[in-house]
Amino acid sequence: MTEHIVKSYDTDLAHLNDLIARMGGLAEKQLADAVQSVFKRDADLALRTVESDPRIDELELEIDALVVRMLALRQPMADDLREVIAALKISSDLERVGDYAANIAKRVKALSLVPLVKPAHVIPRMGTLAQAQIRRVLDAYAERNAEKAVEVRNADEEVDEMYTSLFRELLTYMMEDPRHISACTHLLFVAKNIERIGDHATNIAEYVYFLVHGTPLAEERPKGDNSATVVSSPEAARKQGNA
Repeated sequence: MTEHIVKSYDTDLAHLNDLIARMGGLAEKQLADAVQSVFKRDADLALRTVESDPRIDELELEIDALVVRMLALRQPMADDLREVIAALKISSDLERVGDYAANIAKRVKALSLVPLVKPAHVIPRMGTLAQAQIRRVLDAYAERNAEKAVEVRNADEEVDEMYTSLFRELLTYMMEDPRHISACTHLLFVAKNIERIGDHATNIAEYVYFLVHGTPLAEERPKGDNSATVVSSPEAARKQGNA
């Protein structure tokens, strides 16, 4: 980042970057705690995860206020304008990551009241992958590294494919035994929240690329979520159960 004649502007930019880093760290931890609370059926950890979400919201509001002040007082242009706008958009995505993590944690109470189903073992793997995406895209932002951002964007397909596979497996479990419907439904919501977190990491990656190059990524975003086309039946469930 280049130095500006008005030193206070550099101070504002440094503060903005620091707020994004803090917000990203909190969002990453909240996701890790949420997934851990599901895996361990830890209601106390789930509650702490939900209660930590307002801090992320507060940081977003702080970033919003700082951005408005910088736009009004500094009237940034070109690279400087991209810096400010990218931070505003990234903070919005990180706030949504925190919301999805809180939503995951809110499922723990219900999940603790029903028997554990086998597909639940996929949730920690999905969570770890999404958490790695958040960490790597925040590194890309801190380093202004467009290539690393593109790698994060491309890696989202793996999260999507994992979600589609889990979606199909949970449908099969529900068809094989209706007693699994409650547990599987809650796990579907958990998995979908993790998949959406991956999408928000991808959004941030695209903002980083635009921040560095000044142009949006031309390539279409890779998608591996085919859950909308998954069709199952009792016969297919029985075949899978006998496999």
